[in-house]
Amino acid sequence: MLAIGITFPAGRYHATPWGRHVNEAAVAWPPDPWRLTRALVATWHRKLDAARYPRDRLSSLLARMAAAQPPCIRLPENAIHAHTRHYMPTKGDKRTLIFDAFARIDPDDPIVIAWPGLQLPPDEERLLDTLLESIGYFGRAESWVDMQRLNWSDGFNCVPAETAADADTGEIVGEIVRLLAPLPPDEYARFRNGQLAAHKRLPAKLSKTLPPDWLDALSVDTGDLQAAGWSSPPAAQWLSYRRPLQALKTVAVKPRPARVDRRSVARVNTARFMLFGKPLPRIEDAVRIGEGLRLAAMGAAKRLLGSEAIPGELSGHELPQTNRHAHAFWLPEPNDRGEVERVLIHAPGGFGSDAIRVLTGLREIERDEGEPLRLMLEGIGQAALFGQASRLAGESDVWRSVTPYLHPWHLKKPQLRSPEALHVALLEQLRREWKARGEALPDLVGMNEVSSVHFAGRELRPVHFHRFRRKRGLVQPDTLGRMFELRFARPIRGPLALGFGCHFGLGLFEPVAASRRAP
Repeated sequence: MLAIGITFPAGRYHATPWGRHVNEAAVAWPPDPWRLTRALVATWHRKLDAARYPRDRLSSLLARMAAAQPPCIRLPENAIHAHTRHYMPTKGDKRTLIFDAFARIDPDDPIVIAWPGLQLPPDEERLLDTLLESIGYFGRAESWVDMQRLNWSDGFNCVPAETAADADTGEIVGEIVRLLAPLPPDEYARFRNGQLAAHKRLPAKLSKTLPPDWLDALSVDTGDLQAAGWSSPPAAQWLSYRRPLQALKTVAVKPRPARVDRRSVARVNTARFMLFGKPLPRIEDAVRIGEGLRLAAMGAAKRLLGSEAIPGELSGHELPQTNRHAHAFWLPEPNDRGEVERVLIHAPGGFGSDAIRVLTGLREIERDEGEPLRLMLEGIGQAALFGQASRLAGESDVWRSVTPYLHPWHLKKPQLRSPEALHVALLEQLRREWKARGEALPDLVGMNEVSSVHFAGRELRPVHFHRFRRKRGLVQPDTLGRMFELRFARPIRGPLALGFGCHFGLGLFEPVAASRRAP
């Protein structure tokens, strides 16, 4: 077995996935075999003596690796998805906000890429060892790297999707990720011949990206590929892999076992995304963001699974009568300025493997005006995973409104005769809805009405919020809304949303003692 170990002395790996904009703050994780192949080619051109290590030997080495079974990968368990932000000056006095994303990795914890069953001839082993020793960075220039061949026998946690079944249960676990890998020379030749047959005469830009020599095809500049309109390199192929859930964490947590069993997958109930767009929406439009996020998820589910196979925990449809708000809540999460900087998708009953696949495929939210809001998945797991970073997922026995609560049932005339009667009626509705969420939940022992919420000096009352769903024909008992502070018999874990429209950002509460620091 050929195995290559990759470590980063500076503890950082910078690399943008193919087809993604650098400002989306995404990280190519795990590293693509295509990126490794290109690094080997570039190092041969820049640092090796062609007389001592001839080009034919390099071509033979890379062709042997490309024609072998897709590699298996071992990823570090404690990798963190991090980023920095800075303003880059452009023309005039304008400045552009740049997100520089990277994976933070223990410098001594290797990524291992291995080709089971592949044995190299001695001369190609020597060439590979020399190339690996000569590679100074991998990904961007900031990603200083050490590479070497290894004798590896400790297993892998990121493998081709068709071989990703759990050895004990037979269940396929993890999340799907697509990796770019080089096409074997014969497959590239067939693809090129097909392109030549389809065009009487190739345009110059296209011809430049389809050289007859396979090694030249691996070396085509990315700018030339984009100029010719390729969505992916013609000498490459997409492979589906299963990587562990939370392979790139957004907060430091204790290492978990590499194998994720069926019970731990069932407890995955929360996904957190960062929003990118100008301008960012405000919390006053929470219900619009919630509805747009669900619409984006339904579209992704139709593309990935088909319109007849959308998971019920996402759609909220065709669920049993015992399902009391256990399906997905689409919740905007504001920052201290009242801008919706992140969103939480929370299903108290948990997400199945199909729902997780849909969530990891979310890319953007369409909006009525302006460019779509781009989405970057920060993490997926239990709600407690985000308790230190999210203002919505903390734990407390006192919770205060973030968006207006609209009572879900009509009030009777006697309940409107006095403020005291109205207070009792609203408390009864809150308790009734809360008890429907689960028998084991602590009692709601009291509430106080508050007049407004504050964000960076802005005082927001219910009237400032959009309080209506887009869906036609809905019966809405309350169109005004109120703000409350709720007290429970013992601390509960968020997110918490109650009342009409609670699945879309209305009736949203935050723990009073929750930390508001950034993750």
